[in-house]
Amino acid sequence: MSQPLLQLQKLSVNYGGIRALSEVSLEVYPGEVVCLIGANGAGKSTTLRAISRVVKARSGSIIYDGKNISTVEASQVVRSGIAQSPEGRQVLTRQSVKDNLEMGAFIRSDGEIASDIQRQFERFPRLRERQNQLAGTLSGGEQQMLAIARALMSRPKLLLLDEPSLGLAPLVVKEIFAIIDELHAAGVTILLVEQNARLALQHANRGYVLEAGHLTLFGPAGQLLDDDRVRQAYLG
Repeated sequence: MSQPLLQLQKLSVNYGGIRALSEVSLEVYPGEVVCLIGANGAGKSTTLRAISRVVKARSGSIIYDGKNISTVEASQVVRSGIAQSPEGRQVLTRQSVKDNLEMGAFIRSDGEIASDIQRQFERFPRLRERQNQLAGTLSGGEQQMLAIARALMSRPKLLLLDEPSLGLAPLVVKEIFAIIDELHAAGVTILLVEQNARLALQHANRGYVLEAGHLTLFGPAGQLLDDDRVRQAYLG
C-alpha cells in the first residue's frame, strides 16, 4: 500500500480547560474516502479544524504528504493542497456565486482559473444558472454545492468535508452524496465528517468512530456498518 497522504499521530486539542480531542490517530490514503462519525460534540469538526490549523493542537502531530504541518499557518495548509468545505457552508453571502469560486482560487496565479470555474459549473449546473446571484440568496443545498465547489477551486490533494448533509432535504442530500461519489471516482482524496453515520459509511472506504474526543472504533466501512456497537449507537 502507498504511504498515507494524511496521518494524525496522538493529536490532542483543548478548548480552554476542556479536552476536545484526546490522542487521536488516523490515516487517510491517496484516493480514499474516509469518514469520521460520532455524536454531536464528539470532536469530529474539531479534528478537521485542527488539520486545517484553524485551531491549534495541544500535542501530537499532523503529517501531510510526508511533512509535519502541526505548526504551520492556516494559509500555508491551503497552499500545501488541503481544502475544507466547512460546517454551515460559510459562503460569502454578499458576493456572487462566481466571486465565491474566484475566492476559492486565491492561492493560484495560473491561467486556468476561468476554465476551472467552468468545470465547477459542469459539475454543479445550478451554480451556472445562478453564477451572478448573491450567495446568500441561494437555497441551503445550493450553498452546500457552492462550498464544495469553492474548496475544489484550489485544486486540493485532500478535501475535508464537514457535515455536508446538515439541514438539507433528503433529495438534496442524495444529490450531494452523488457528487461525493463522483469526486471519489475522479481520484479526489476525501476526509468526511458526517453525523448521518449510515450514509457516511455507505459512501466511504474506511471509517473511524469518535466518542467524547476519543477514537473507539475503526475499520473498513462495511465492517463498521455490520458492527453491533455502531448499529446500536449510530444506526438506529
